[in-house]
Amino acid sequence: MSTPVALAMPTVPRTRRSPDDIASAAPVEGPKKVLLASPRGYCAGVDRAVIAVEKALEHYGAPVYVRKQIVHNKHVVETLESQGAVFVDEVDEVPEGSLLVFSAHGVSPAVVQSAAERNLETIDATCPLVTKVHREAVRFAKRGQQILLIGHVGHEEVEGTFGEAPEQTIIVNSPADVDTLEVEDPDNLVWLSQTTLSVDEALETVSRLRERFPNLQDPPSDDICYATSNRQGAIKEIAPRADLVIVVGSSNSSNSVRLKEVAAEYGAKRAERVDNANQVDEAWFEGTATVGVTSGASVPEVLVRDVLGLLADYGYGEIEEVVTAEEDILFSLPKELRARLTADGDADRNLGGRGARPAR
Repeated sequence: MSTPVALAMPTVPRTRRSPDDIASAAPVEGPKKVLLASPRGYCAGVDRAVIAVEKALEHYGAPVYVRKQIVHNKHVVETLESQGAVFVDEVDEVPEGSLLVFSAHGVSPAVVQSAAERNLETIDATCPLVTKVHREAVRFAKRGQQILLIGHVGHEEVEGTFGEAPEQTIIVNSPADVDTLEVEDPDNLVWLSQTTLSVDEALETVSRLRERFPNLQDPPSDDICYATSNRQGAIKEIAPRADLVIVVGSSNSSNSVRLKEVAAEYGAKRAERVDNANQVDEAWFEGTATVGVTSGASVPEVLVRDVLGLLADYGYGEIEEVVTAEEDILFSLPKELRARLTADGDADRNLGGRGARPAR
């Protein structure tokens, strides 16, 4: 078994230039303000997965092993590590008979089988919207259809979905891949997609696929999750009005990276992604009147608040919340965990999306 990854060193405070220095370097014309995206941050699937690990630690005790990062956010992972979670890359790193949580991104049947062979007790924290895509892959494969899976090669979610029907699935990494695709029967194709893609890029890929394969079939419903679509929709409203857009989210978070790309594509003069406020460069504020702020679906609100606090220090105290959608999705905890909570008399077994729980 590999040695658990040590906690990251505490963030070292930056030595920053003063607000007066920034103002004198490039005066700002007009009032300073923040456009704060809503929705932003935690979605119901992320909330469910994080709470699943917290509840497992509470009811089973440490260590609780987690395959891969439970969600793609450094702050969340380090916080759970400090509570006793141990993150591993593969099942064979977990001691036999231990408790293992599958991450929100999902796993292939081969991973489930490997866990069973090691006699591991498992909790499946896969986002229900990802599970929906897995079920679609199984159903289409049973029908004998070839699946064109639109998604990024190497992403954990794509690996999990691909694993449901590897002999009948082709991964389409980008619109540019379409021209070189080789399929068995162009009249027996269906497409699926990773849930955290850029909505526009996914639609472009589907359009190009349909040009090559006119009989391409659609899935029963859109695979890109509501949270990804909503966060991209909010930043599309903000970007044309912003001199700078700051996206809070980790570099391995697909939906956070997409938010930065969408902001730039839809008119932001500058778009940057940061893990936390410490990574914000105050030089970005030179000549900047309007700052847009958003966060990926795996980002706790406390990280956004830290960025807003920094912005306030530099004169961006006025906040306009730009609301483009309301979210009230609720997901129950994984069934394996619910059974344990019921036995232990823990009635707090439902969780929600935006606003349903206090920020961590």
